[in-house]
Amino acid sequence: MFVVVGEALVDLVGQRGSRTLVAHPGGSPANVALGLARLGDQVTLMTRLGRDSFGELVSAHLKASGVRVEAGPDAGARTSLAVASLAAGVASYDFRIEWDIGDLAPLPVESRCVHTGSLATALAPGAARVTKLLERERERGRVTISYDPNVRPALLGTPEEARPAIEHLVSLSDVVKVSDEDLRWLYPDRRDEDVAEAWLALGAPLVVVTRGGKGVFAVTAHLELDLPATPIDLVDTVGAGDSFTAGLLDGLGRADLLGGVRRDALARIDESSLISVLDEASLIASITCSRPGADPPTWAEVETARAARPSTGQSIPR
Repeated sequence: MFVVVGEALVDLVGQRGSRTLVAHPGGSPANVALGLARLGDQVTLMTRLGRDSFGELVSAHLKASGVRVEAGPDAGARTSLAVASLAAGVASYDFRIEWDIGDLAPLPVESRCVHTGSLATALAPGAARVTKLLERERERGRVTISYDPNVRPALLGTPEEARPAIEHLVSLSDVVKVSDEDLRWLYPDRRDEDVAEAWLALGAPLVVVTRGGKGVFAVTAHLELDLPATPIDLVDTVGAGDSFTAGLLDGLGRADLLGGVRRDALARIDESSLISVLDEASLIASITCSRPGADPPTWAEVETARAARPSTGQSIPR
């Protein structure tokens, strides 16, 4: 079972300068939970939602795809909003968000993986509680820890201020997915590959960098992979990275590489297995990009799309 911890909110999406905004359920962790559920995985989302119309919209959307929603303390809570302005299909965000998830109990014994990231690991007071959960679960050693910084510069101060907390979370994690856009903001003078290597040295067995049209770069202690981008019919990029993360975790689960007892096996993942997992995650993200909003595919849709697309990749021995 997957547990995802983090924000669920409503994306108000429209073209830049438009007076018309369309409400879509969103939030990076919520999108990951949705993507996992649609791929057939059992998943619980631990989040914070208000008892308002937006909260009802988000909760109904997630539950319809099979996500178990734990909405957190609701006294005075309002469901958070993100205004997504689109230009040439690419989204920029303005946030109206509250993040106070309350105390987090230990994960259920059947959990194999916990995923978090984005605003849930950056905004007080909830971020400190999420970090404590990961520290506790790393010490227990029972689950795979997955992390996507998914940075929002407008809410993080300067890169120098944001880096220590992000690097600490990387050190607690087993799987780290990060975009090249995030890395350019965090480390403007360093190459993606160099940062990925440095994060590997912090303790994460697998670091994956998504590069948009340039494809995907991944590194373990024994392997580097450079995969080309998947061709897409772009509508917008809302939720694409989260769909990739869901596909990545689902693929690792199907390869029996999740759970604390599989940590060494994850670190030793072979080339063909990693190519297969990354290739499918990229395909899943491309399907999301082909339709509006954070609308990840079902497993049946993935199988249909996969039949029309060969898997390719280039590896660099270590």
